[in-house]
Amino acid sequence: MATGAKSTKNKPQGKSGKMENSAFHEFFVDELKDIYWAEQHLIKALPKMQEAATSPELAAAFEKHTEETEGHATTLEQIFELLGEKAAAKKCDAMEGLVKEAESIISDTEAGTMIRDAGLILAAQKVEHYEIATYGTLRTFAENMGHTEVVDLLEGILENEKETDVALTEVAVSSINEDASEE
Repeated sequence: MATGAKSTKNKPQGKSGKMENSAFHEFFVDELKDIYWAEQHLIKALPKMQEAATSPELAAAFEKHTEETEGHATTLEQIFELLGEKAAAKKCDAMEGLVKEAESIISDTEAGTMIRDAGLILAAQKVEHYEIATYGTLRTFAENMGHTEVVDLLEGILENEKETDVALTEVAVSSINEDASEE
């Protein structure tokens, strides 16, 4: 190869090519496995957060979030199928840490307090922001590789994550933060 010439191996094929054999595609699939693990781990953690919540409104939000997260895992399975990949999970260190932080908040706060609820919302919103960043990036990756159906599915999850974040904020500002500041 001449000096200054760029290799065309694994070069993006534009929005019409799918790049199934590229390193970028492999990275994309690996990151899908990571978020798939994260969603599965979250499905187990959210009921614990629901149980720890004081406010019935927050408990209901966690229950709804659990159902939505189960749907996200199912959608990710559809994405793997569309890509001709086996749905597999790869440990997500970030989600593991975020869930551990939520568990610490539960153990470090008094049951039945709004301070605990404020802490649970903080932990849940950290999770949402991680998921928003991940799904937004994965959607862009899919778009760049021409995976149109995958883009649509990831966009649906992304919008749901954003809605959940807004809903958590509404629960916090409706009364929990004010009540927590008075405890």
